Amino acid sequence: MTRTPRLGADDHALVLAAVQRAEDDTDGEIVTIVTDRSDSYDDTALLVAILAMLLVTALATVDPAGVERWLSGFTQGWDAEPDPRLLVGLILVAQTLMFLIVRLFLSHMPLRLALVPKAIRRRRVRARAIRYFKVGAERRTASRVGILLYLSRDERMAEIVADEAIHRAVPAERWGDAMAALVHEIRGGKPGAGMAAAVEQIGLILAETFPKTETDRNELPDRLIEL
Repeated sequence: MTRTPRLGADDHALVLAAVQRAEDDTDGEIVTIVTDRSDSYDDTALLVAILAMLLVTALATVDPAGVERWLSGFTQGWDAEPDPRLLVGLILVAQTLMFLIVRLFLSHMPLRLALVPKAIRRRRVRARAIRYFKVGAERRTASRVGILLYLSRDERMAEIVADEAIHRAVPAERWGDAMAALVHEIRGGKPGAGMAAAVEQIGLILAETFPKTETDRNELPDRLIEL
C-alpha cells in the first residue's frame, strides 16, 4: 500500500488559505487534521501470528506418522519408538518460533496494513475522525456549525464529520464532491492540494446553507493540524 506523502510548509499554507477563504462566506467553521495513521492494528498482527502458530500444529496433523518417523530417525534411529514428550516439545518450539517470526515481520507497518481488510481500516479511520471531532470541534461553536476534514495518510482514507446544525441541514451524500476532489489530488501525490480542494467544496456548501452573518466570529483554528 502506497503511503500518502507528508505535507510540507507549502501544503500547510495552502490549506490555511483555503480555510480562510471558505470561512469568509459562511458562519461554518472548518477544521482540518492530517495524521500518519488511525490505528496501530496490533490486534491484527497478533491474530495473524496466532494463526501462523496454529498452522504448525495443523501441518503436523496432516501426516503425524511421517513426523514421528522423521523425529525417530533424527534422534534414535529409524526403528526406534518416538518419544511423545520430544514430539510435543518440538511442536511447541516450532510454534513459538513461528509466532515470533511472524510478529517480527508484521512490525513493518506497510505489511501489517496490507493484511487488514479495507472494511476494518475504514471503520478505524471513521472512529478516529469522530474522536478528534469530539475533542476539537463538536459543540465548540455557538451555532453548532463546526466541521472536520480528516485525512489518515497510511490508510489513504479521509472522513468528513459535521456538528449538529450541519448534520441536520446537509445530507451526507453532498460531501461527495469534496471527497472526490481530495482523492483526485492525493492520487497525484499532492495531499495539500487535495485538502485545499476539499475545503473549497465544503465551503461552497456551507456558504449556501449557513451564509456569513454580522455576528459570526472565528471560533476554531484555521491552520492545518498535523498529528
